[in-house]
Amino acid sequence: MMRQFELVELVKSYDPNADEGLLNRAYVYSMKAHGSQLRASGDPYFSHPIQVAGLLAQMKLDSASIVTGLLHDTIEDTVATLEDIERQFGPEVGRLVDGVTKLSRIELQSDQTKQAENFRKLVLAMSEDIRVLLVKLADRLHNMQTLHFIKSEDKRRRIARETMDIYAPLAERIGMHRMKDQLEDLAFAELYPDARTSIMARLGFLRDRGGDIVPRIIAELGRKLKEGGLDATISGREKSPYSIWRKMQRKNVSFEQLADVMAFRVLVDGIGECYHALGVIHSAYHVVPGRFKDYISTPKPNNYRSLHTGVLGPERQRIEMQIRTADMHEVAELGVAAHWIYKQQEDRTDGRQYRWLRELLDILDHASGPEEFLEHTKLEMFQDQVFAFTPKGDLIALPRGATPVDFAYAVHSEIGDTCVGAKINGRLLPLRTRLQNGDQVDIVTSKAQTPSPTWERFVVTGKARARIRRFIRTQQRAQYLDLGRSILQKAFRQDGHDFSERPLEAVLTQFNCAAVEDLYVAVGEGIVTGREAVNAAFPQRAEDKNKIVPLARARRKGKSSDTAVPIRGLIPGMAVHFAGCCHPLPGDRIVGIVTTGKGVTIHTIDCDTLESFADEPERWLDVAWSSEEADAAHTGRINVTIANEPGNLGSLTTTIGKQGGNISNLKITNRSTDFFEIMVDIQVADVKHLSTIIAALRATPVINSVERARG
Repeated sequence: MMRQFELVELVKSYDPNADEGLLNRAYVYSMKAHGSQLRASGDPYFSHPIQVAGLLAQMKLDSASIVTGLLHDTIEDTVATLEDIERQFGPEVGRLVDGVTKLSRIELQSDQTKQAENFRKLVLAMSEDIRVLLVKLADRLHNMQTLHFIKSEDKRRRIARETMDIYAPLAERIGMHRMKDQLEDLAFAELYPDARTSIMARLGFLRDRGGDIVPRIIAELGRKLKEGGLDATISGREKSPYSIWRKMQRKNVSFEQLADVMAFRVLVDGIGECYHALGVIHSAYHVVPGRFKDYISTPKPNNYRSLHTGVLGPERQRIEMQIRTADMHEVAELGVAAHWIYKQQEDRTDGRQYRWLRELLDILDHASGPEEFLEHTKLEMFQDQVFAFTPKGDLIALPRGATPVDFAYAVHSEIGDTCVGAKINGRLLPLRTRLQNGDQVDIVTSKAQTPSPTWERFVVTGKARARIRRFIRTQQRAQYLDLGRSILQKAFRQDGHDFSERPLEAVLTQFNCAAVEDLYVAVGEGIVTGREAVNAAFPQRAEDKNKIVPLARARRKGKSSDTAVPIRGLIPGMAVHFAGCCHPLPGDRIVGIVTTGKGVTIHTIDCDTLESFADEPERWLDVAWSSEEADAAHTGRINVTIANEPGNLGSLTTTIGKQGGNISNLKITNRSTDFFEIMVDIQVADVKHLSTIIAALRATPVINSVERARG
């Protein structure tokens, strides 16, 4: 355990003006307050705040932070009060100790709530001073270092999981990569001991096999840099067991399949020398494509700056290189702590770093602002979830793959129902955009908007799906009701009856309907046919149903109808679909079929599928193309056989393009040595337009055959 004078000497080694009296008083106060309390290890409890203070001193933090480390458990675990601490150590220390105490109380609740995302939000919101979070991270690090003394395995695993899910990512968010690595590795050892042991054994095997490979690479690299006129400090290390394991999991590969498990760091004097060193390294070693990243010209939001590159080492092994200055290295290792050192704020001259710190402090000062803190970072944990924020800073947890529509419904059902767009991080993006961790989402709404059936294709949350489906059912009920009434009216006329609801009311129970409107809906949806309803209402006429001539057969005999209904004039708002079996085009003779759950499906009059509806004439609608459809694009399908020679596919597409066709889909359905059989979907104006394209293709020498497809 660090003694009193040792702690004071450590602080004064980097801050000669530190308040020695304040440090001594805090040391004695904490020791007396904790008295005879013991840790799970059997050590005096006071050893814990001493170690926390030592960790903070290693970060070269100011005296107030060190004193807070000494006192951080006194309010929670002893008879000490906040008022007493403020009186003896001042309001600044009192505020810091109070902040850490609040975090500890939230931590106790987290085991019950099991909502790590809420805890994360509270940590960010309640860290009114960045030093509160630094003290809490140091507190957690020492607790993890002594975790093995806790007898309860469940408690150890809970603490380790909390560390992995909450504290390590928080350390990374504020740039404290060294602490993040330590926390992750300690938690990894508890959560996955066998995996860590296996990785450590394999790393040991590589060390034994490679011998002094790291020193050799350092020596060779130093020599090449010196030849290039650079005086650099070089270090090399194996990547941490947890980072190796995480990469194995992410890429689904074995340890032996990992390309790089070693990383080397090159420290030079200035930014220009960073790029000079990069050139020397790239000249000396083979570069691994796609591995270069310039975080100097474009720093990370936490001010991390460095050049990253991947090269093949002297034994053809992949190694990672990080090139930075000493100042950049301090920020990379200590993050926020590198900027909250003992110096007074007015002495700082690095404006960019100061502004960056002030932005972080400002974000953490307000509960409504953590989205700005996480905006451009990725939360590594919770791989099955995405964390996004409202403009007011409220955290919304969603399944991975969620869209702004899912987000809108998670905020409020009415916002989901009326959303028309989304601003993600200030950019207006489509509603089907997949959200990323840390996104700030501002939903744009309109009172005129209603849920779209197409939303159901890309939403992932149960709430969004249920709400959309409920609206669609309500909307479709009205459509099916109108369609069903029309079908029954037609069926009544075909059977020689005047339409009336009274005979239908008498047969409602046969179709499990409570009201005539329910029967209309069932008929419109295709659950009950109009013929079935009429036969039930007039059973004495049921034997005559086979005398009715199906509409399709009548049309094939050349009979025309004066009651043809334009497609767009069926029933306002009724869904209309074009059959994929025959791909009808304007100019084709067509017929509408009432299809269960789809509304009306349009077929060509000679489509083979119509035979299956021959005995259900009430489902047939006599329709025609409206003049309004003349300029609309429709999809026609052709089957092409083409010689398997270079350039022929280009001739096919060029010919179609010259005739004004737009290829929407192209698929090779059969491939042989001499010929390709290709299915092509083309957007055309009408059947005449498609015929022109077919004629042009048939005139092309490389095209063997072209036929219009019907399926």
